[in-house]
Amino acid sequence: MADYDRPHVLMMSEITVDGKLTLKRGASSKILMKYMAPETEILLHQTRAECDAIMVGANTIRIDNSFLTVRLVEGKSPLRVIPNSRANIPLNANVLGSDARTVIAVSEAAPAEKVARLRESGVDVVSVGADEVDLPGLMRILKRDYGVSRMMIEGGPTLNWSMLNHRLVDEIRLIHLPFIVGGADTPSLVGGMHIETEKEMIRLSLKRHFMCGSNLVTEWSVLYGDSLEE
Repeated sequence: MADYDRPHVLMMSEITVDGKLTLKRGASSKILMKYMAPETEILLHQTRAECDAIMVGANTIRIDNSFLTVRLVEGKSPLRVIPNSRANIPLNANVLGSDARTVIAVSEAAPAEKVARLRESGVDVVSVGADEVDLPGLMRILKRDYGVSRMMIEGGPTLNWSMLNHRLVDEIRLIHLPFIVGGADTPSLVGGMHIETEKEMIRLSLKRHFMCGSNLVTEWSVLYGDSLEE
């Protein structure tokens, strides 16, 4: 369960059978998302409409340049949250538009002139963390100052790992695409540092699975413990 002082967090992603997010490193995830069933696209936008905020990493914005808004269903677009330690997100990024409110989280190491340019674009800039964005601190700010009770992540492997590593993800919803793309360096659902033992594995519990159009969807609870049971 989520801590009282942070939002409940759902990680949602489409993945191939071999757990990949894209065709190759640097490729947009939108290429694979084209193969989601129409019903699954609607599910994605319904989920956005049910959340107070949506978070993706700055690298995902650079590659995909997504709007992160609700379009296929009725509902309000969530607050867009982008952790970007150095405030170097492109100034022409779609998330800087006026179609939804956006928070860019930067670190104290972000250059002042870049922070100023972001603020001039009309977004909120929150400084949290010395050299990198302090994700637990950001979650508390989102709950306290923005009233975010439920947030979803549509992140890449780096953000997904960071959120899981800080024990900030409560549930995971995966849209399974019937493809194998391979590639030793092709981004998968979770990146980050290699673990050393099986005790470091993050346990999940399957809550539900169902077909959404032609796509299998699985929903998991994240179980944080000191170690796996023998």
